[in-house]
Parts: sequence; structure tokens; C-alpha cells
Amino acid sequence: MSSLNPEDLKNELERLRAENERLKKGSARTMSLKVSEKGGVSVYGLGRFPVTLYKEQWKKLLAMSDEIRSFIEANDSQLKSKE
Repeated sequence: MSSLNPEDLKNELERLRAENERLKKGSARTMSLKVSEKGGVSVYGLGRFPVTLYKEQWKKLLAMSDEIRSFIEANDSQLKSKE
């Protein structure tokens, strides 16, 4: 690449920066579901690692959704946001 002229290097740098931004945006908050090897439900895209629970656990958690929302709202000042 050292044989490229300065204009070509500048264009390549801009192309790589644009691709880097596109990749950052593409992976942000793309969530998906999969069945784990042990038969659990895994949610990908929330963080670095998937969240995996068995179906009964998901059903219990989903049944508490209103309570979880209320808890988050009531404790909003103490909770941190990753975004």
C-alpha cells in the first residue's frame, strides 16, 4: 500500500472510516433469538454475551413485565444507562 499516492491513501482511509462506522451501526441493537444447545432460549444483542433461560424462566420473567417496568420507573434516578 505504500506505493499508493497520497490521494489514493486519503480515499482508502475515508473508505475504511465509512466502513467502520457502518459496521458499528449495523451491530448496534440487532437482537435475535436462538435455541441453545441445552434447549434454552438465548437472546443475542443485549450485551457481549447472550441471555439464556429455559422456557419456564422466560414465562415467569415475562409475567413480571409490568412489575419490572414499574421498578425501573420508580428507581430511575439510581439506575445507569449504557447508551
